[in-house]
Amino acid sequence: MSATESEAKGVLYLVATPIGHLKDITLRALEVLRSVDLIVAEDTRRSRVLLEHYGIETPFGPSLYEGVEAERVERLVQFLKEGKDVALISDAGTPLIQDPGFVLVRRAVAEGIRVVPVPGPTALVAALVASGFPTDRFVFEGVPPKKPGKRRAFFESLRGEERTVVLYESPHRILKTLETLAEVLPEREICLARELTKAHEEFLRGTAEEVLRRLRERPRVKGEFVLILRGADS
Repeated sequence: MSATESEAKGVLYLVATPIGHLKDITLRALEVLRSVDLIVAEDTRRSRVLLEHYGIETPFGPSLYEGVEAERVERLVQFLKEGKDVALISDAGTPLIQDPGFVLVRRAVAEGIRVVPVPGPTALVAALVASGFPTDRFVFEGVPPKKPGKRRAFFESLRGEERTVVLYESPHRILKTLETLAEVLPEREICLARELTKAHEEFLRGTAEEVLRRLRERPRVKGEFVLILRGADS
């Protein structure tokens, strides 16, 4: 591919957006979101709140969420090949981190389209650095399996993991996840981060059983969770 051909194509920007507090966005991110030809979001209803807050009028392209990536990526790649710039954002945080977008980035790279990250917030790092656990070596394991047997096997596989482990979990499954963790790794220290950067942000620390007991005392478990496990003693 010649330099001229490469320059004729648009740029795919991966723009990190706030995970809660709307002020947690970089000046560069705002600049990019205003300058591109199209913004691709996971859910335009949620993303519109951010754009309206900052007076950004850039139009949305087709939403990119799980289950529709394959059918919509080709349209977006064609748009980029025509010389248009696209900004990919997720509902919150950094695109592709437990969010759709990988298929688009892979296709863009294969087509010689420039991919530019615009760094910013990500829940896993925010929770990790405030957990009080070692940050020099850690691993992000996404979301624990939903089925009980697989979830148990997953935590058993972490029994000898010496690195700090970071996980995401929903409010609908957090109690079940903590129950399994309490059974499999009862002595392991954990930190449960809830509603990061929002008004009701909190960190619950202790063993899984101790944290579980505190959550069960509440009439309702709400919010998005980041679960951090201290690594096994070497």
